[in-house]
Amino acid sequence: MNQVDVFKALSNKTRLQILTWLKEPETHFPVQDFGELKGAGVCVGQIQSKCGLNQSTVSEYLSLLQRVGLVTATRIGQWTYYKRNDEGVEALKQFIHQDI
Repeated sequence: MNQVDVFKALSNKTRLQILTWLKEPETHFPVQDFGELKGAGVCVGQIQSKCGLNQSTVSEYLSLLQRVGLVTATRIGQWTYYKRNDEGVEALKQFIHQDI
């Protein structure tokens, strides 16, 4: 994990908000509890609707969060679902706690 890249990713208000929403997705998004989608995460379209931004911007934000290790992506058919990567968030917490 490159800490500078993580902090750059979190310096955007919307990206930080997305990460916060993904901490408790059942509170912020409709529950997806059926078939192969169970536990897959939150669809880009749902995140886009909540953000009010266009799909390409939201996809770029999510891609950046994935590259720095704060979210994971699962592709099912033509859709991509995102979940918060608790291990990545924990690594960031440890870095802040121990090194800053």
